[in-house]
Amino acid sequence: MGADQLHSGGALRSLEDRVIADVVAMQAEIGLPLATDGEFRRSFWHYDFLDLLDGVTVEYRPSKGGLRFEGTTLRPFYPTITGPIDFPADHPMLDHFRALAAICPTTPKISIPGPSTVHFRTAASAIAPERYQDLDVLLSDIAGAYAKAVAAFYDAGCRYLQIDDIFFAYLCDPDQRAAKRAEGFDPDDLIARYAAMLDIAIAGRPDDLTIAMHLCRGNFRSTHAATGGYDPAVDAIFNATSVDVYYLEYDTERAGGLEPLRLLPAGDKRIMLGLITTKTAELESVDELAKRVDAASRYVDLDQLGIAPQCGFASTEEGNLLTESEQRAKLELVVRASDAIWS
Repeated sequence: MGADQLHSGGALRSLEDRVIADVVAMQAEIGLPLATDGEFRRSFWHYDFLDLLDGVTVEYRPSKGGLRFEGTTLRPFYPTITGPIDFPADHPMLDHFRALAAICPTTPKISIPGPSTVHFRTAASAIAPERYQDLDVLLSDIAGAYAKAVAAFYDAGCRYLQIDDIFFAYLCDPDQRAAKRAEGFDPDDLIARYAAMLDIAIAGRPDDLTIAMHLCRGNFRSTHAATGGYDPAVDAIFNATSVDVYYLEYDTERAGGLEPLRLLPAGDKRIMLGLITTKTAELESVDELAKRVDAASRYVDLDQLGIAPQCGFASTEEGNLLTESEQRAKLELVVRASDAIWS
């Protein structure tokens, strides 16, 4: 794939710098303890990162058509494994983080796609290297590359790394599970393998590096791609990984009930309930949010709960159907609701 198709060039850099400075200042002004760069240097939430790994190339395939979301389709880009997978020492997103950290008055946070993304989005494609016909070898190499990524971001100064490992939630969807069976995979086996791969990637991290994990069911132009409760995956993500914080989509009935939260072990792990939708502009009421948190506290101690947006406001450059002021209002609601519920 040509760099001009996904990655911003020099002509865009100064514009990116300006809008990132604005959005970082806005997050601090609202009172959020963390700040991101809005992923304004990316075209996709995941493919930019994957395309910059060794051994992975994101290809434009218009004849194949784009991945389907509810009522729309994604641009037809597809990752392909072309060689040994590794994390390069000069991966550009390390500099993206450094640029964020240099202007961030709060804790800078960067999000990267989870290791399952490399397999989930390439499993239906021909995998070129012969060594990767062995799934164990493929997943081991992916885990090793991500372990290098975690260490590299830490060395760059990152102390809060979010891993968007949404395909655990996809593997709770009956249609997505059927699609993986058609590819020759057992969905429950994939969940176990993906959890093991993620834990290998983060197990050796320093004690002062917080690892957060985000799960959702797709987010493209305010639409979704999957549905279903967390039941098939929740034990694996809570108890087979050493993740510290879980951002779980819970803004609609598509996410199922709160009962799976009961499997979170008591202790320091936390769940950030994604009760505030980023797909529509209508503001949730603080009272209703408080009721949902109260319901969740029947399964998890209140001190292990928090509140968050259900996802980002844009997973691709197309963005969701909210204005900038509507997005700000959602973030202000996060702070307002948190103050009211945990005061």
